Amino acid sequence: MTKKLCLALIFLLPLSSGCHKKDKNPLKDIDADKFLVRTEKAQTRDITEEILLAGSVKALEEAVLYPRVPGKLYKNLLHEGDRVKKDQPVALIERDEVGVVYEPAPVPSTINGVIGRIYRDPGENVTPSTEIALVVNQEQVRVKVDVPEQYTQQVYIGQPAFLSVEAFPNTSFQGKVYKIAPVIDPNTRTNAIEIMVDNKEGKLKSGMFAHVRLVVGRKPNALSVSRQALQKDEVSASSYYVFVPQQGNAKRVNVMPGLQTIDFAEIKSGLKPGEHVINFGLYGLKDGSKIQESASAAAGS
Repeated sequence: MTKKLCLALIFLLPLSSGCHKKDKNPLKDIDADKFLVRTEKAQTRDITEEILLAGSVKALEEAVLYPRVPGKLYKNLLHEGDRVKKDQPVALIERDEVGVVYEPAPVPSTINGVIGRIYRDPGENVTPSTEIALVVNQEQVRVKVDVPEQYTQQVYIGQPAFLSVEAFPNTSFQGKVYKIAPVIDPNTRTNAIEIMVDNKEGKLKSGMFAHVRLVVGRKPNALSVSRQALQKDEVSASSYYVFVPQQGNAKRVNVMPGLQTIDFAEIKSGLKPGEHVINFGLYGLKDGSKIQESASAAAGS
């Protein structure tokens, strides 16, 4: 038994040794005291600064219709979705006065549009304050959004805006700012604006939730780096810096940023076009830290 066990062990040793040789540590060439980093070149590009907002879609024109006289709803002349013209009767009211006979009183539409809602059924008692129907004109729609106070000076009438809704996730609807509130809401520190969008195809419907992108700044041919390369000073909130590789070490360079987007940050001073900056492996990196550049560093992120 002992002889057979020894032979089995002798046979397995070369196999074990062979398997061990095939295991290769992909990080074996990286020094333990160096930061694995990746770099990019500072370069010029066109930068567009946008803010993301949200609001509800509403028809540009909406009208709730009321009866002119009290009585009972005699008949609804139109249904939801029917088109209606201004002054066209939408419903008839039967006046309820003993001993007097009246012709049914019409409830006319006050605008051109579409019947959005019918609120009452025939036979219900109504008064001049009872809502009978809702008429909407959705050839143009509006979206009300609240702009943070710091961007109020960058908003103007006619400013382009882009909408998206869940019903059409791959479609961007272009509109423009057509109303700006003259005051700031003291509770939210925001400025209410309204965006108008042409809706001839009728895709946008009143009540939809809309995401809005508002362009608040453009800078052509701006020297910039990726947003993750720009670092904010922990002590001074107004100071920014980047790390540049220099003879195997990371060197901190103070910079002055300009426009910032989700992807890029403009650099007004501190860098030159073509200069390399570190954009990966920044965690724990300090001025003077030893670094090792790797083109495959992103694979480990």
